[in-house]
Amino acid sequence: MAVDLSEFEHPSWLTAAGTGIGYVAILGLLTLLMFVVPWLVFSAL
Repeated sequence: MAVDLSEFEHPSWLTAAGTGIGYVAILGLLTLLMFVVPWLVFSAL
């Protein structure tokens, strides 16, 4: 049973992928700012 990949060419898939990548990027940035930066600051004291 072959999968027809042409059904994934719709722009909505690009939008969904961009939304997921943006969500992960923002979550990573917030984690860095909220946990890693303060840990580095306080461990340097």
